[in-house]
Amino acid sequence: MALIFLNGGGMRGGPLHHQLQGTPLLCVARSAPKYRYFSVGDRFPAMHGSGTGSVLGEVYDLPLTVLRDHLLPAEPPELEIGVVELADGSACLATVLRDSHLDSPDLVDITHIGDWQAWLDRDRP
Repeated sequence: MALIFLNGGGMRGGPLHHQLQGTPLLCVARSAPKYRYFSVGDRFPAMHGSGTGSVLGEVYDLPLTVLRDHLLPAEPPELEIGVVELADGSACLATVLRDSHLDSPDLVDITHIGDWQAWLDRDRP
């Protein structure tokens, strides 16, 4: 089992949530304020450890077999597994933006929002 911080499609109600195979939610949390947060072509979010923003997410105690066999294969190639710090100082696995994609024209900085669902809802009445 491994703690994983999800901040996009794997969260409750997201298109990848079923990949968690019924793993229960431990808590809703925020990252420490040390990340940049991007929308990648409005397809998925990506954290990068080069900023001062905090990101909203959910923490799960995920079996490593579920991570290996279900969640990681569903993630886009721009992301990789990393370790992030939460606001309470604890550490979790998370998918983070690969350094090689920092110059991608698909990136829109949404650090000021820090919440994927709020970003998606921005144009809705």
